[in-house]
Amino acid sequence: MLAAATAVLLVLHAEVPNRVGNLGSLLETFLPWLGLALPVLLVWGLLRRSALALAVLLLPVLLWADLFGGLLSDRSAAGGDLTVLSHNVDAQNADPAATARAIVASHADVVALEELTATALPVYERALAAAYPYRTVRGTVALWSRYPVTGTRAVDIKIGWVRALRTEVRTPRGPLAVYVAHLPSVRVKFDAGFTADQRDNSADALGEAIADERLGRVVLLGDLNGTMNDRSLADITSQMRSAQGAAGDGMGFSWPASFPLARIDQIMTKGVTPVSSWVLPSTGSDHLPVAARVRL
Repeated sequence: MLAAATAVLLVLHAEVPNRVGNLGSLLETFLPWLGLALPVLLVWGLLRRSALALAVLLLPVLLWADLFGGLLSDRSAAGGDLTVLSHNVDAQNADPAATARAIVASHADVVALEELTATALPVYERALAAAYPYRTVRGTVALWSRYPVTGTRAVDIKIGWVRALRTEVRTPRGPLAVYVAHLPSVRVKFDAGFTADQRDNSADALGEAIADERLGRVVLLGDLNGTMNDRSLADITSQMRSAQGAAGDGMGFSWPASFPLARIDQIMTKGVTPVSSWVLPSTGSDHLPVAARVRL
């Protein structure tokens, strides 16, 4: 029965309703971790010497392999024209200068930072200036670039202050629209379940802005507080491609940095081909930086 229930959750996760505590989105955020049940059930079935249990267990094993097995391999390739990096640097980061040095050492061409504070921003500006002569800041998000940027504007994601921007990077291979976003946090509360309404509304607004983008080549960098499996990000994920999913090495979990359980820090593309994607080492933030190499 447990094996059959696991199989049902894997294949019908989109049918789990969000009406009660956003349980559907909570399940989808941590969906790959259902795989942990499989070895436990295997041992249980062997101890019970139950051929029926082992036969039924084959179904969730095959379903999990179909959904996530491909993510365990290295899908990266050589080449690409531009390296982009996204990092939620953590407003409580005790050593932003060290975080900035790690960012410079990544040799990315375009860097997006989220959760910047007024105190930490000058530290990043000084540390990144030599490697990245062009920068643009809106609210608590910012972008640094080796190439000129223009047309920067704040993107209204319906939270009352600025946590998203759109800018145009003038790369050697032509203009690229880059969106940097930090969607509202979600919380798991015993009395309210998975509270994500504000995040969901912001995701819808960001999806509309990207859909209206006039340039054909678009990259989204940011902390979206949700995974590619989360239905509440559908307005974004339905029109963009995950760099990690297309060209990553492994699952690419980025949060929390001390023991990553989910990839909520995303690099997504539209009209641009990801060729490799990876997670960088911890920098002192509660998120890990994520990077990708793309072909324009």
